[in-house]
Amino acid sequence: MRTAWGATPPKGDDTLSLVVTIDGPSGVGKSTVARLIAVRLGYQYLDSGALYRALAWKALAAGVDPTEPSAIQRLCRDMALRIASGADGGMVIEVDGRALGAELRTEAVSRAASLVAALPEVRAWLLPVQQRFGREPGIRGIVAEGRDMGTRVFPDAPVKFFLEAEPQERTRRRHAELAALGRAVDPEETSREMEARDKRDLTRDAAPLTAAPDAVHIDSSRLTLEDVVERMMRVIERTIERVGAARR
Repeated sequence: MRTAWGATPPKGDDTLSLVVTIDGPSGVGKSTVARLIAVRLGYQYLDSGALYRALAWKALAAGVDPTEPSAIQRLCRDMALRIASGADGGMVIEVDGRALGAELRTEAVSRAASLVAALPEVRAWLLPVQQRFGREPGIRGIVAEGRDMGTRVFPDAPVKFFLEAEPQERTRRRHAELAALGRAVDPEETSREMEARDKRDLTRDAAPLTAAPDAVHIDSSRLTLEDVVERMMRVIERTIERVGAARR
């Protein structure tokens, strides 16, 4: 996805409330697409990856080994994690009363997040947190992106997507993202890290990365950002029409 795209204004209050899930590996554009679709629909964006990053940040700050299940369980029990909708449709995350932003995007937190996300205890702890967010008062609908949104967190969502891309394109995008953040990373190192992350995601015991049986697959390797968003919006709009007609 190689071009920028400006979202159109949200639809009016007649937009049907739905849960839309977008799953897939890193480097396929899930976050960008999910945010843009949330704006188009006037829905709330749920960034599941940021929740794992918040826990990873807390573990690093507390000097806790992110691969030690018992220590991470204690950390989950003792920390206060709060998520809320932001004014711009984004997601606000607070840990122990501290709002987190740029702290969640460091390379150290990214690596630790990948490790804690593989722990079944962590995924079980965050499951109700994410599900409750989808039922918060005032939220008309959500666009949730991650790796198990359509398979485990919102298995009954009426619209599910699985976004993918060729490995070389995913590496290129991830390397460009890191470069934009001022991180000088060798492309081969980026590729190795993504392969390791893919292996952990695909082979973990708890909610491994896989497409929901009813998910719409989209390969974004040779598509622009506009192409991906418009393809998803056509599916969503057809679902809104179908569900709305069934409710009348």
